[in-house]
Amino acid sequence: MARQCELCKKTTRTAVKLKKLRGKYNPTQKKRQKPNLKKIEIDKGIKIRVCMKCAKTLAKNNVKLPS
Repeated sequence: MARQCELCKKTTRTAVKLKKLRGKYNPTQKKRQKPNLKKIEIDKGIKIRVCMKCAKTLAKNNVKLPS
């Protein structure tokens, strides 16, 4: 199972990490940014993996989340 939100399909991204030395930016390796995922239970026994942005939206719309 991939590290992916099941609602909005948010997944890992690659970002360039810049290092400044003597006023110039030098190329460095790419880093992987992962989404902040959390398993929540929607109905009895049904658990899904969602990002925190979607979890906050579900909580705002009165979907019960475990505390």
